[in-house]
Amino acid sequence: MTRSGTRLLVAGVGNIFLADDAFGPEVIQALDRRPLPPEVRVRDFGIRGMDLAYELLDGYDTAVLVDAAARGHRPGTLSLIEPEPPDGTTGAAPPEAHGMDPAKVLALAAHLGDEPLPRVLLLACEPEVRPRGDEDITPGLSAPVRDAVDRAVAALHTLVPVLLADPTATPSLSRPDESTDSSSAEVPLPVAGGVEDR
Repeated sequence: MTRSGTRLLVAGVGNIFLADDAFGPEVIQALDRRPLPPEVRVRDFGIRGMDLAYELLDGYDTAVLVDAAARGHRPGTLSLIEPEPPDGTTGAAPPEAHGMDPAKVLALAAHLGDEPLPRVLLLACEPEVRPRGDEDITPGLSAPVRDAVDRAVAALHTLVPVLLADPTATPSLSRPDESTDSSSAEVPLPVAGGVEDR
């Protein structure tokens, strides 16, 4: 059951030319074959941090960012993270030209907007190959991250109905659907509502 008026954004972020950093855009593309409910705004932001910052100011209850994030797990491991919201009192650095740091984008959005940001969740995939900015273009996902794309789509199909019904809910990733890694260890990160790895 969907709560009347709930607004939900699912945003893919990442650089399609930097190997596993393309995870977010690849998940959004895979959602074309298995779409989320029509009341959910699904968009690939790639490396357009300014666009995402302004989109976050558009009255959403919850935003789910889909991205690759190195957390020290086996490549292809999915994690659901709720980062601490920025306080908005410090100046925000502009987004990078060839990459996107979600923390910087959230800080920029908090700086630009008068209203509170939506609740933000990060559906993250542990990368195997993530070139640094000074390396050549490396298109294509590694095998474990490519395998995680379909699991991320399945995870979103589990998470989204829960969030539409209650944007404050803390959905969980179901181990059989979300991971081949049964021994994931939690890595400390600054989180508000908790971390779940699969």
